[in-house]
Amino acid sequence: MSSYIIKGGKRLNGEVKISGSKNASLPIIAASILNGSKTKLYNIPDIHDTQITLKILKYIGCRVKKTSEKIEIDSRYITKKEIPEHLMREMRSTVILAGALIGRFKEATFSYPGGCDIGARPIDLHLKAFKKLGINIEEEYGLIRCKCDKITGTNIDLDFPSVGATENIILASVLAQGKTTITNAAKEPEIVDLVQMLKKMGAKISGEGTAQIEIEGVQKLKEVSYRVMPDRIEAGTFLCAAAITGGKVKLINAIPEHIVPVISKLEEAGCKIKTDENSIEIEAAKRLKAVEIKTMPYPGFPTDMQSIIGAVLVTAKGTSIITENIFENRFKYLSELNRMGAKYKQEGSVAIITGVKKLLGAKVKSTDLRGGASMILAGLAARGETQVENIEYVLRGYENIDKKLSKLGAEIKLKEGD
Repeated sequence: MSSYIIKGGKRLNGEVKISGSKNASLPIIAASILNGSKTKLYNIPDIHDTQITLKILKYIGCRVKKTSEKIEIDSRYITKKEIPEHLMREMRSTVILAGALIGRFKEATFSYPGGCDIGARPIDLHLKAFKKLGINIEEEYGLIRCKCDKITGTNIDLDFPSVGATENIILASVLAQGKTTITNAAKEPEIVDLVQMLKKMGAKISGEGTAQIEIEGVQKLKEVSYRVMPDRIEAGTFLCAAAITGGKVKLINAIPEHIVPVISKLEEAGCKIKTDENSIEIEAAKRLKAVEIKTMPYPGFPTDMQSIIGAVLVTAKGTSIITENIFENRFKYLSELNRMGAKYKQEGSVAIITGVKKLLGAKVKSTDLRGGASMILAGLAARGETQVENIEYVLRGYENIDKKLSKLGAEIKLKEGD
């Protein structure tokens, strides 16, 4: 297993360019199935999750050409409608491919997805929605088979504003007969990005970014060329990296509007932040102040940023309180930070963090993708050397995080595993 070796205590300084969004790229890559034609995508991050998604596209018959600046997908030659189980288990987002396959071919076979163990993330909302669209679903031997003669537009009221379910409904219904209305839809910027790309293909969709999205089915979609939005969670991660090291960093290719709650909490903690349309500049205080955080669906504080800002708060002055309202296992990272001297108490979905003046380097492991990022941040601030193991999680969602941090003055090296 590979790991990062970090020598802490270096103040980060300089400029960093934020990569394309992981969470926008995956459904956008899936959407390339729908046009039965060519798709050119720009700003796709070269990370494990996008690599796996492209691998699945190749498996089902797509032709994929990849260069340093773009990915070309030709979906005219798809012959298979089954997502292989071993690839499905590597990450949860593979379930998005089901909606695209159903949308185009009226059938798909897949297994329950894998991914980070951050709590229950059932796909029952996806399956319930598929049934409402007239899709027959059979489950046997761990496989889910979806098939129908036609997809008919309908009204779908989500019990929870699930990002994945909202995306899957959109992908499954863009070529449906009639109108589909999603009520209590997720409002995340990644959904807006997916819809903008589908509209460029010729889809008729309105209401993206609000709680009600309407999809008017069309007969066919056309070739498209599209640039994916910047990664708001990576942007938040680098802001927190600057904050925990007392640094001064400018983020290029970052959209402040997408992470307003993160910026607000860092300002509340004592950081000075300047923004314009596509950049964010942060100057951290010598020691930050404790804050209170509650994770919520967008536009609230993102659950993906909870463990990352949690690492920052373990060295903040005073007592911080974090309430996790989305995933029940998001606090696993705290027991790892405890090895470095962090003090906390957990009561159900609430973590009470008492700030310490200094963390000490230790051997820790990534508990999940964002938990791994929190270990890296803690290592940047700690006295001595930190070894972060299980970084395969981190490689799922961050493009060259070690190189980007090194450019800002961090001492971080990748130690290759067996």
